[in-house]
Parts: sequence; structure tokens; C-alpha cells
Amino acid sequence: MTRWFQSIAGCGVLLMAIPPVLADPQCKPVVGHFEAVVVPPGQGHCPSNPPVFCTAGRVWGGIQGNYQFVMTGEISSNSGLISNPPSGIPTIQFFVGKSTIFLKKGGDQVDGTDTGSIDVGGQGGFASLITFTGGTGGMSDATGQIRLRGEFDAQEGATNGDYIGTLCKP
Repeated sequence: MTRWFQSIAGCGVLLMAIPPVLADPQCKPVVGHFEAVVVPPGQGHCPSNPPVFCTAGRVWGGIQGNYQFVMTGEISSNSGLISNPPSGIPTIQFFVGKSTIFLKKGGDQVDGTDTGSIDVGGQGGFASLITFTGGTGGMSDATGQIRLRGEFDAQEGATNGDYIGTLCKP
């Protein structure tokens, strides 16, 4: 009887340890690509208060779906607000914004804060970090980050590039 009781007690301890393990987020590495076009102020998801900058497009690879971006703030590299600004690159802008990804599978969305820099009038390069801050449905508590790098063609009003990072859900 003692051995049976020890076995039952041991199983109970194991079962009590399982819920915290299940509560930890499930993180997966994600790698993929994106492409988008500029959305003019007042059209689609883009607010009508210029000089807002918005894009809409698609992502594929580890994350698949459509996405929207709205720039909520920017600082030019020659604005005087940056201590020791880079010289000779007046076309670089630092930005912050909101990105929303509408997932192809399941219909949920993932929300994120987007920060980065973009060369709007020069060579067109940009780099960005999206920190996931939740979403809807199964992604309501999404976390993680993706790093984007790409090209912006001001003449075409288009951007494309790749991303790498981690997407976590509870």
C-alpha cells in the first residue's frame, strides 16, 4: 500500500507541474519576405491627416497574410533633435508606427509596434524592428519580434524585403 500511495503522490506532483509548462508561450522562429505599396492619406486604413505615411501588402514564409502599416511619428536625421546626427545623409528618417498582420490561416491578426529608419530620398534602404504586442483570437497575447530589411522605391511607391525573428503565442 505504501508503494501505491507513493506512486499516486508522485503522479499528483507531476500533474501539478504541467499547467505552468502549458502556460508558457509557444515561440517559433519565423523567416520570410514582404512586399507592399504606399497607401495615400485618407484611403483604406490610412488616416487622412497628412503627412502620415502608410503601406499595405503581404507577408509570406513563416508568417503568412496581409499587413498594414501606419507611421505614427518620424524624425529626420537633420532635424536637430538627434545628438551627433550623421552628416551628409539628410534623406534618412527615423520612424515609429503600428503594424497589423492579418493571418492567412485562422483569420486572427497580430499587432505590433514598428520602429526603424528609412532613406526616403536617397538609396532607398530601410531597416525595421516590429515588436508584437498582441492581436485577436488565438494571437490576443502574441509576443516576439521580427527584424525587417528592405528597399523602398519612392518613384514606384513600393517596398519589399525580408524578415527574420520569433513569433510567440500563449
